[in-house]
Amino acid sequence: MSSIIDIGWMELFFSFSILIIPFVFFWKFDIRLTKNVLISAVRMGIQLGLVALYLEWIFTLNNPWINTLWVGIMILVGVLTTIRRVALNWKIFLIPLAIAGLTSVFIVDAFYLGLIIQLEYIFDARYFIPITGMILGNALNHNIVGLTTYIKGLQEKSDLYYFLLINTNKRETALKPFIQEAIIRALNPMIASMSVMGLISLPGMMTGQILGGSSPATAIKYQIMIMLAIFVGCSLNLFLSILMINRVILDEKDQMIEKIK
Repeated sequence: MSSIIDIGWMELFFSFSILIIPFVFFWKFDIRLTKNVLISAVRMGIQLGLVALYLEWIFTLNNPWINTLWVGIMILVGVLTTIRRVALNWKIFLIPLAIAGLTSVFIVDAFYLGLIIQLEYIFDARYFIPITGMILGNALNHNIVGLTTYIKGLQEKSDLYYFLLINTNKRETALKPFIQEAIIRALNPMIASMSVMGLISLPGMMTGQILGGSSPATAIKYQIMIMLAIFVGCSLNLFLSILMINRVILDEKDQMIEKIK
């Protein structure tokens, strides 16, 4: 297998010029996204450049405490981003969502890194940080959709919740339709993506491994494992997040508190 072809810095900078294509359409149809795209693209470049620098340092040290600290920072950033996007009160929701994120990451990482890949050193930065990052990155998007749907449903259909609660006298039964809707809306896009993977799309991780010199068979095995880990991680994170926030949005009498945002 031939070695990977590196990309020069000038070529990398020149690659940004292809943004002219969507910018022309934005200009023609008066779509005011050019500034936002430019800011996002520049931020992406700077942030990923910094990631390259500190990941080189983290990978070199490969210290379990530093690796765990970095994963903790990723969880915290993901939780705070979710809270901001769903417009929740961070003082109320920070701890419940952090516990959900930490628990889901611990379970999925322990299973895949310890049992499937069978790493001798489970905190190996080259596996521990990228795999955890992919799980958390995907969980962020699905948590935002799921929690927004769940909380909005409870607020807009509170009559249904109280009707079910009064008639069944069970919190779980009253919350069931709201949890179902949140889970389905959050996970449907991922399920659809999984169903066509390999037919109309080649995942980024698999493409990266092939470009890095891995055999297609090895890349595919890792991609299947990663997709399963991401799906389970997202599902578990969202489900635990809903269970945890129920402890703060419902009082001891199963009444919804007035202000949850």
